Amino acid sequence: MEAFTRSIEALIGSYESSGGINHRTGQNLPSKEAIHAIVADLETLAFPGYRQEDGIDDTNAAFVIGELSHRVARALVNEVSKSLEYGYRVAGRSGCPAACHLEALEAVQDLFEAMPRLRSVLMGDVSAAFDGDPAAKSTEEVILSYPGLEALTVHRFAHFLWDRGVPLIPRMMSEYVHAKTGIDIHPGATIGERFFIDHGTGVVIGETTVIGKGVKLYQGVTLGALSVRKSEGDQKRHPTIEDGVTIYSGATILGGDTVIGAGSVVGGNVWLTTSLPPGSRVYVPQGDFVVDCRGEQGAVRDACES
Repeated sequence: MEAFTRSIEALIGSYESSGGINHRTGQNLPSKEAIHAIVADLETLAFPGYRQEDGIDDTNAAFVIGELSHRVARALVNEVSKSLEYGYRVAGRSGCPAACHLEALEAVQDLFEAMPRLRSVLMGDVSAAFDGDPAAKSTEEVILSYPGLEALTVHRFAHFLWDRGVPLIPRMMSEYVHAKTGIDIHPGATIGERFFIDHGTGVVIGETTVIGKGVKLYQGVTLGALSVRKSEGDQKRHPTIEDGVTIYSGATILGGDTVIGAGSVVGGNVWLTTSLPPGSRVYVPQGDFVVDCRGEQGAVRDACES
C-alpha cells in the first residue's frame, strides 16, 4: 500500500509539474459531458422526434420544444461563458466573468435567432442526400440513419459558434461527432447548401476549406493542406470546391490556392495539388493519371497543360 500511495502522490505531483488538470475551484474549462448533451439537444431541435425520445406529438410540440430550447440555452450559456473566460485568459484580457457571461448570452441568442435558417439549410442537405443516393428510400431514412447528415448537422451549429469567435466548444462539438461518424469536418470550414457526403467514413475537411452549393463527396475524401507548419495557421491552407462538384472515394485535394471549378468530377484515388477549370473530369484508369479539362477557361497550368 505504501508503494501505491507513493504512486498516487507522484501522479498528483505530475499535474502541477506538467499541467493538464482542469481545476474545478479555479477558472474552469467547458465540460465535455455537457457539450455532448448540448449536441444531442441541438440535433433534436434540428430534427424533433428523430434523435431522442422527446415525447413530441401534435398537442404538445410547442411546449416540448420550448422546454428543450430553454434547457439547451441555459447549458450553452454556461459552457460558452467558460470558453470565453479561457479566451480572455489566453489573450491577457480582463473583465470576466461578467463580460463573458454577457457575450455568451448574446452568442446563444444569435444562435437561436438563426435556428430557422439553419434548419432550412439542413432540410436542403436532407433533400440533397435523398436525391443523390439511389439507395435512399425516404427523407426519414436519411435523417434517422445517414452519418453524413449527422456530421453536417453538428457542423452547421459548430460553424456558427466558430464564426462568433467562441473558443474550444466548436472543436469539441466537431470532434465528438467525428468520433461517432468517422467524418472529420473542422468547424472553420465553410460549406454551402445542399451538401451531401455519401457513406462518409474517413472524410476529412480542413479548417479553411470553402465548399460551394450542391457538392457531393464520397468516403475517404481529403480536402487538406499542403503544409502543416504552425506558422501558416492563419493562412488559407485548404482547397476551394466550387458549385456542383462531385469528388469520388479516396481522392485527395490539397492546398489553399487549389480551386476545383464548378461542375467538375474528381475520380477515385486522384491526388490533386493544382486547380482545375469548370467542367473538368479527372480520373485514374488502371493506374494511369488522366486529366480531361473541358472548361471554357482553357487549360490550366501543370495538370491541364499535360
